[in-house]
Amino acid sequence: MDRICVRGQTPLRGRVTVSGSKNAALAIMAASLLVDGKVTLHNVPRIGDVHTMMELLTDLGATAQFTDQTTVTIDASQVLSLEAPYEVVRKMRASFNVMGPLLTRLGFARVPVPGGCDIGARPVNFHIEGLKKLGASLHSEHGIYTAEARRLVGANIYMDFQSAGATQHLMTAAALADGVTVIENCAAEPEVVDLASFLNSLGAQIEGAGTTTITVTGVRRLQGGEHTIIPDRLEAGTFAVAGAITQGDILIEGAIVEHMRPVVNKLEEAGILVTPTDVALRVAAAGRPKAVDIKTNPHPAFPTDLQQPFAALLSIADGTSVITENVYESRFRYVNELNRMGANIRVSARSAVITGVDRLTGCPVAATDLRAGAALICAALAAEGSTELVGSEHIDRGYEDLVGKLRGLGASIQRCEWIEK
Repeated sequence: MDRICVRGQTPLRGRVTVSGSKNAALAIMAASLLVDGKVTLHNVPRIGDVHTMMELLTDLGATAQFTDQTTVTIDASQVLSLEAPYEVVRKMRASFNVMGPLLTRLGFARVPVPGGCDIGARPVNFHIEGLKKLGASLHSEHGIYTAEARRLVGANIYMDFQSAGATQHLMTAAALADGVTVIENCAAEPEVVDLASFLNSLGAQIEGAGTTTITVTGVRRLQGGEHTIIPDRLEAGTFAVAGAITQGDILIEGAIVEHMRPVVNKLEEAGILVTPTDVALRVAAAGRPKAVDIKTNPHPAFPTDLQQPFAALLSIADGTSVITENVYESRFRYVNELNRMGANIRVSARSAVITGVDRLTGCPVAATDLRAGAALICAALAAEGSTELVGSEHIDRGYEDLVGKLRGLGASIQRCEWIEK
């Protein structure tokens, strides 16, 4: 185990390039199991979750490998196993999305209940009920779901909650089903649109991605092909917070502003200068940010994955802010760590009341999940003195070389070997 050591209060300056989207890449890699042939994916981030998905695809009999720094080739023509191993699935929630492709293409799948970040209840019932609507027979025993279907059949599916993961999963499962599937009240995230673009490029017939109603007309087969993953809007948002909290001036290359509109709006409301261009986003700040209120909800509202980094920013804001978390009920577990650094945050039910302080101070902290780790790194960049963060494996799951990219912006940050005391 290693630590990340940060000496704060250095304004970030310069350029940083955003990697490919984690959430798009994982969904697209799982969907590659639909294809009896070779798929080439570009702009794939080299992160822990991508390596876990590659391990899972390999365990199922596919080949999956990086052929250069950001290109992954997948060939699922020789899938032999229809059972995903628990040792891999427990690491990452997106692993569950291999069930639909295996089921619709091969008629059978066994997948354990997935793991991932501990941020509250994230049941797979939306996935299960949707697959049942498509004609699958499913049952659970000893923590493993078994699904069977001679052939999936198109259906009308209404989702009680706009879950991006379930939308991606059901859209993928319906791609090879008989007939037409209509998914209503579905998620509209850019990652859903990217998955639809990928599948359509291989011969699928999907309409409406990016809206709350998606129509999938099943086809008999998909052919191999190539696709470039969209940039990661959540990584871009994290760098935006890092630039703002250090009163820096950075250019975030690859950021797509239309994917980040609620984040940009809140930065501007906080008094941060945000200047979009066709290929980048400039973020500059001078002085303390202003307090703002944030409510998380599915896209196009403010993303739940960025409420933690924004809490770090608002902890030094002028005034009192309120963050209301409407997606995951346990996503404030990192607050105790920010308070250890001098923040003044009080949590009540699904809201965090943040009274801005003049300064944060460095101290030992622990990341409880992926985005909490990013929040603590942002706080450490602004804090007086040094901060040592344990739990860097959470950060590595979703950020490609975060330490190296921040060093490139002038941050005093490095990985330090853990020494047992």
